[in-house]
Amino acid sequence: MALQEQIDQEIKTAMLAKDNARLRGLRAIKAAILLAKTEKGPAEALTAETEIKVLQKLAKQRRESAEIYEQQHRSDLYQIEMEELTVIESFLPKQLSQAEIEQAVRQIIADTGASSMKDMGKVMAAANQQLAGKADGKTVSAVVKALLG
Repeated sequence: MALQEQIDQEIKTAMLAKDNARLRGLRAIKAAILLAKTEKGPAEALTAETEIKVLQKLAKQRRESAEIYEQQHRSDLYQIEMEELTVIESFLPKQLSQAEIEQAVRQIIADTGASSMKDMGKVMAAANQQLAGKADGKTVSAVVKALLG
């Protein structure tokens, strides 16, 4: 089942259950998917990778907003962002742990023959391709810097 169809079904379920927090998150996902579809053109369907990138972008936005609200002591807005983030993350693939990311990056460094920070671009390109959707880019970058530095 395509992600958009799954979202539509979930929206119906959330409406019947009167689950407003879940409904907000699902509607945000649906809006982002529709926006991404119109950017590509009416004839093109979104690929699974594109859908994951859209969801990751939404999740990142929610995390950043929640962080700002927490700093400003706005617990009401922080709570809303965290509820939506939970819904969005439920549609993303399971994220790798720090240890799993380190292990994957070590393997990529060995495969590419990288030895210094000069090779960071090469390692990051391979890591982003291999770990797409499974790990946050900021975390991967920090691990690569630590292992090459």
